[in-house]
Amino acid sequence: MSWSELERLVAEAENDRDLPRALRHSRSMQELVVAARRRGFRITRVDIQRARKEDPNQEAENRTIRTSALEG
Repeated sequence: MSWSELERLVAEAENDRDLPRALRHSRSMQELVVAARRRGFRITRVDIQRARKEDPNQEAENRTIRTSALEG
């Protein structure tokens, strides 16, 4: 993995309505990695874990996004 792949995934998710929808259906980190890889992103479970450690506020934000998605 490279940090740039994770950044590319985030940037594309912000600009493509289908990508977040596809990733949101993931029930585990492994499913998320598989979904991202199917779309051409070379990330790993470890990449996601490292990103979460670097930005602890992201986990709370992810919970908020998931809750909003379920409500809307």
